[in-house]
Amino acid sequence: MSANAEKRTYYTLPFLFQFTAGAIAGVSEILCMYPLDVAKTRLMLQVGKGGSDQYKSIVDVFSRIIKEEGASRLYRGILPPIMVEAPKRAIKFASNDTYGPMFQRLFNSDKITQPIAIMTGVSAGITEAVIVATPELVKIRLQAKENAGKYLGTMDCVRKIYAEEGLRAFANGLEATVWRHALWNGGYFGSIFAIRGMLPKAQTKKGELAVNFAAGAIGGTIGTTLNTPSDVVKTRIQNHNPANGPPKYTTFLPGARAIAREEGFRALYKGYVPKVLRLGPGGGILLVVYEYVTTYMRNHMM
Repeated sequence: MSANAEKRTYYTLPFLFQFTAGAIAGVSEILCMYPLDVAKTRLMLQVGKGGSDQYKSIVDVFSRIIKEEGASRLYRGILPPIMVEAPKRAIKFASNDTYGPMFQRLFNSDKITQPIAIMTGVSAGITEAVIVATPELVKIRLQAKENAGKYLGTMDCVRKIYAEEGLRAFANGLEATVWRHALWNGGYFGSIFAIRGMLPKAQTKKGELAVNFAAGAIGGTIGTTLNTPSDVVKTRIQNHNPANGPPKYTTFLPGARAIAREEGFRALYKGYVPKVLRLGPGGGILLVVYEYVTTYMRNHMM
């Protein structure tokens, strides 16, 4: 949502401009923050309450990956998210900018309100989830420690999943992915609306960038706190190998209950620290870059 979204009445940038700005914002964020995503996945896939071979912290993850597998493994699996990051982030912001005016018309409102901001974010998240579910599955398989050496790269991973598990395997975790993105986007865009209203009004361009970064970082933290349990479930569903037997669960709510029962409630927040370290500042990076690019487009290309 742009910095002036609260004041807008139905006007949005053309979709191509929204798509381009979202793509630039998304790729900027992932290039800065991707190693934290690898650490998050490794922690989320740890089943149980501890063991000598389990990672103890984010620092332990980074140090052991570098020592045991090499520093390049911190970027293992980056190709699928890079390939999908442009349309993913573009759809996130473009959908948000499209659904906002739609809900304004539906509720006959001349401005974006808090409920509309939340509904807009949730709708954008659901749209985004359908696009990213399959690339997320491939990324998880490449990041997982137990799959080291199994896949030579992205296309080899895709070929082997298809050969061993069939076409339907690429939809594994779709429902949990919808939960993950609906919760994050609803929390992110909904909270940005309120946070901007509480922060001092910027008087300069630098001040506006600072407000946007703060709002985006806080919004990213709130979204991450809301959606981490669904991300844990999604990650485990997508990494399941049928050769190891039938899965314990295939959807979010049964999966969350099973994990909480067997490992304790805190297990639903495994990987939270690297996730929030990525998506808190990452949310700020996304919003600042998106706002900068869309402002440039409005000033120089419209």
